Amino acid sequence: MILVLLILLGAIAAVVISSNRSKQKQAELAEAELAPVRRLVEEDITALGVELQELDFEMAGRALDAGAASDYQRALDAYEASKVAAGQLTAPDQVKHVTEILEDGRYAMACVRARVEGRALPTRRPPCFFDARHGLSVADVSWTPPGGAVREVPACALDAERVRAGAEPDVRKVMVGAQRVPYWQGGKAYQPYAAGYYGGFGPMQWMFMGMMFSGGLEGLGNVIGGVGEGIGDAFEGIGDGIGGIFDGIGDMFDGFGD
Repeated sequence: MILVLLILLGAIAAVVISSNRSKQKQAELAEAELAPVRRLVEEDITALGVELQELDFEMAGRALDAGAASDYQRALDAYEASKVAAGQLTAPDQVKHVTEILEDGRYAMACVRARVEGRALPTRRPPCFFDARHGLSVADVSWTPPGGAVREVPACALDAERVRAGAEPDVRKVMVGAQRVPYWQGGKAYQPYAAGYYGGFGPMQWMFMGMMFSGGLEGLGNVIGGVGEGIGDAFEGIGDGIGGIFDGIGDMFDGFGD
């Protein structure tokens, strides 16, 4: 009976250790997926902070009416809220909330400038597709990504001019391994990042989401898939081992019964 108890305790310990290792591995994979997206959104927050400083300089000494003051405060609140939300990120899909806040903050800044200059409030358009830090888009332009089909994308004034002239737009790029690629080729983890900026503009969401995974991380995806299969095989082996232990215990009890 002592031997049986020792075997049971050993089996339980093996299950606990295996479970802890699995949770640790999952946490490491999740952090590895989140880290580059977190860096990207933190850069966007910093950029918004710089733009707010520039707006503050522009508005120095100018009287703001109630509407402009409200929009200004809305932009400041968006900046603070984005920092808080970014500090609480635990998974890539949560980045969507941060970029939604940033998009709203930039629109509020555009409203401040329009009110102060006596212009009509700007139409709520998505940010520049090539880099959301460029601000609100001014027009949709026909653009062909390398190896892709022609599509209409929202662009800021400078990128719209570049595309129409046949030049390369100023594309936001991210690191994938040792290579810099456009953010829309960064992989699945970047999809919520784009959804927060562009997902609130109707059918455009599906177009932008469809551009994700256009080949930028296919090789890495295969590697991750292989790792996942390896982990699955490991758990299968552990399960077989534990099953064998309990089969042995059952045989021992049969022996005791006999």
